[in-house]
Amino acid sequence: MSAPSLRARVRSEMSQEIKAVARRHLATDGANLSLRAVARDMDIVASALYRYFPSRDALLTALIIDAYDAVAAAATEADSAVPRDDLRGRWLAVCRAVRTWAIANPAEYGLIYGAPVPGYAAPPDTVKPAARVILLLIDIVIDGADRLRPVKASPISAPLRADLRRLIEQRPGDVMEERLDRVLVAWTHLFGVLNFEVFGRLDDMIEARTEYFDHHMSLMADLTGLPH
Repeated sequence: MSAPSLRARVRSEMSQEIKAVARRHLATDGANLSLRAVARDMDIVASALYRYFPSRDALLTALIIDAYDAVAAAATEADSAVPRDDLRGRWLAVCRAVRTWAIANPAEYGLIYGAPVPGYAAPPDTVKPAARVILLLIDIVIDGADRLRPVKASPISAPLRADLRRLIEQRPGDVMEERLDRVLVAWTHLFGVLNFEVFGRLDDMIEARTEYFDHHMSLMADLTGLPH
């Protein structure tokens, strides 16, 4: 494979610089990004940015995909550091890595898991990156299929069961609908607890944040049937 051309390298470096400045604006102004403000900080004319990002939404999409990729990379690295047969250890490692990333990057976390950006509609490009953490949790459950504790069957409506079956058929490895339903509940709870912490909802309530988080993620591991 030939090395990237000088033009391609310059374009990549400029795109990365634009995104770095935009992330600084996320930290101070939230998702209300202004290409003019980004250009002003870079000491260039706003029209120059349009060569790299044709609109505010295009820049937001790039930042969103980068954020999803970053949190997924942290979770994947944490999972890979734990022995494959330590299912609960892997589960907790993934959840803790997501929390560590969220606390270290509150503005980017807010962009992907906070309030929707007014006037912005996420394109299909964001769907696959957004799913990487939940797929990692599902893989842990699938890997331990023969060791999972039985889960009490909960009534699942036919339309919901059809959705769950469709999701199951999109991934290698089988899992019953009730089990996947529990993983989805755990996934929702993971980000619910993180939203409360990152956005200050636990202030003046819970001081032992790490212990609180670990306790809830252990409860979610129990819910999915992971062995101790």
